[in-house]
Amino acid sequence: MDTYNHKYKYSTTIKTLAKELGFDFCGISKADFLEEEAPRLEKWLKDNMNGQMQYMENHFDKRLDPRLLVDGAKSVISLLYNYYPEKEIENTPKISKYAYGEDYHVVIKDKLFEMVNRLQEHVGQFSFRAFVDSAPVMEKAWAQKSGLGWIGKNSNLITKTQGSFFFLAELICDLELEYDGPIKDYCGTCTRCIDACPTDAISNPYTVDGSKCISYLTIELKENIPQEFKGKLDNWMFGCDICQDVCPWNRFSKTHQEPRFKPLDILLDISANDLENMNEETFKKTFKSSPIKRSKFSGFMRNYNFLK
Repeated sequence: MDTYNHKYKYSTTIKTLAKELGFDFCGISKADFLEEEAPRLEKWLKDNMNGQMQYMENHFDKRLDPRLLVDGAKSVISLLYNYYPEKEIENTPKISKYAYGEDYHVVIKDKLFEMVNRLQEHVGQFSFRAFVDSAPVMEKAWAQKSGLGWIGKNSNLITKTQGSFFFLAELICDLELEYDGPIKDYCGTCTRCIDACPTDAISNPYTVDGSKCISYLTIELKENIPQEFKGKLDNWMFGCDICQDVCPWNRFSKTHQEPRFKPLDILLDISANDLENMNEETFKKTFKSSPIKRSKFSGFMRNYNFLK
């Protein structure tokens, strides 16, 4: 088989497997240095927009060059997995949609490894690493580079057909594949996400000040939430969906089909009394398989009390 044919065949197989495993979108790009992202990342860090997320300062070179993560890497396979729920949980305080069900890291990693096992039946053994929001990989940049969508003014990856409620994942591998190209930006003159953000985290289009983002304040921040944000969290207790909820492209969102993302029972009927009386043992037991555990009990209750 000549080089072009095997690249085409392998790439087609990858996209077929991705669809069979429930991924909504799959694109492939050449594993190379992200030249355009380097100055943007450097400035974002220099302006302290990472807040207390010091890990964003680590492995700067690896973030920009996947070949430093996987020896001999030739391709980055980008995948999107839908998490848009059938209906929103109406209880308050509010929880971000991505945290309704089981921890997405586990759910999607399971699918990635199944995908690799099935792919190796077709192409033989190859070197790879699988990533789900857990390593120095610029997921949105790679997804954009492979044509899955564009990075919007709210810094989320937006698809033209289904909006932005997706988890992003990558397989970086040493397979030589057929590469996709980027699509255009369809944000146009819209500023809904900028106008709607209650903490002014989207200070400039396409740039989110992480230190002001409600998701950061309720999940990443380990200290007390600064008083300047009192009354500005819009009742969000874990994460925030505002800039996605107001995005016109999300009128095309479709309900996910993943049973493991079904909302936890407690989130459907949790009351203020339940929260008031929750202790650390109950928290750990209740949210042991949920993304909510990331805030830890102390952070969870800090958020709840801050909203009072």
